[in-house]
Amino acid sequence: MNAVTPKRFTIAEYHRLIELGFITEANHIELIRGELIQMTAKGTPHTVCSSILCRQLDRLLGDRAVIRGQDPITLPNQSEPEPDVVIARGRDEDYLAHHPYPEDILLVIEISDKTIDYDQTTKLSLYAEAGISHYWIVNLPDSQLERHSQPYHAQRKFSYLSKQISLSNQSVAIPGFEDVLLDLTRLFPEDASE
Repeated sequence: MNAVTPKRFTIAEYHRLIELGFITEANHIELIRGELIQMTAKGTPHTVCSSILCRQLDRLLGDRAVIRGQDPITLPNQSEPEPDVVIARGRDEDYLAHHPYPEDILLVIEISDKTIDYDQTTKLSLYAEAGISHYWIVNLPDSQLERHSQPYHAQRKFSYLSKQISLSNQSVAIPGFEDVLLDLTRLFPEDASE
């Protein structure tokens, strides 16, 4: 009896597919645990929140860190996700040879509306497995920020020991820059038509 199994890709094979033009930015594909995953199209609230967040972080941190918006990171579990925002150590030029690795990353942020379940399960487990110290989910449906820290592994499960909820009217310290506060009121703007 033949068992049907999906083809899993290594990061090197994934990069080769990109080099050969089989995968382009227009495909909206990311590599998650060796599988090619079609990313969900971003709605207007997601796009606006992403723009505001990147602009705020750039103003707050300046040249103290690298702010990457929807760019790949390379993880050891055959994954190359494209988080909405990443704060990495160093300078932009440090990532000419490779995308940031877990040890380079101070914070990963996913902005969630249609993808909330995926970001709270698959992405959370993925980042915890890679040892990403801080993972935030901008939860647009509930107008709150979920801050996850302290990755752990127990009984074949990867997750975070700490989860804190911050409301849309609060400010939070940015990991690695505790002297810098991010004002959440800007991330959850009310509908302009209301």
